[in-house]
Amino acid sequence: MANPDIVRGLQPVSNAYGGAYTGGARVYTTASGDATAIFIGDPVKLAGTAQIVNGQTYTDVAQAATTNVVVGVVIGVLADVATSLPYRAASTVRRLLVVDDPNALFEIQEVSGGTALTAAAIGLNTPFVVGSGSTVTGYSGVELNNAGEDTTNTLDLKIIGLSPRENNAVGENAKWLVRLNNHIYVNQTAGV
Repeated sequence: MANPDIVRGLQPVSNAYGGAYTGGARVYTTASGDATAIFIGDPVKLAGTAQIVNGQTYTDVAQAATTNVVVGVVIGVLADVATSLPYRAASTVRRLLVVDDPNALFEIQEVSGGTALTAAAIGLNTPFVVGSGSTVTGYSGVELNNAGEDTTNTLDLKIIGLSPRENNAVGENAKWLVRLNNHIYVNQTAGV
């Protein structure tokens, strides 16, 4: 049976030591001058600016591209009003919940097409691919790139293993467990 094609970016599932993900996140903001939308599951980088929202100062983030040093992954967008969008629209100030723990493990779907990864990819590093997020669900279009796995220490993600879930097997659209390898709070490590 083929793996379902359901892209949601990076979704936290546990920590690197086998413990369950507890929902921990830090609040960051976005600058109104940033013209790129940000979705749930998008990796983000520090933007070098800050915002004051309701008397509190927050550090700004922006959507990360492959090879950027990331600070974490967006897991939620705080509502400002009842009609707030489930994602951060371009050029708006929003507060984002970001998992910035460098020990967090995430599930991510492998891209469609190309040569599917095999179990031999476990321990290697790979880039991610930024795709268009959904303005309906608010989820990211980021996927794991199956064309760039290597031992190079500057690649974005470290492949930990195939996600142990129902309806998931090695092949197109497989869901993989990964750790952010190009993270601001840890040293990058080479793949093995």
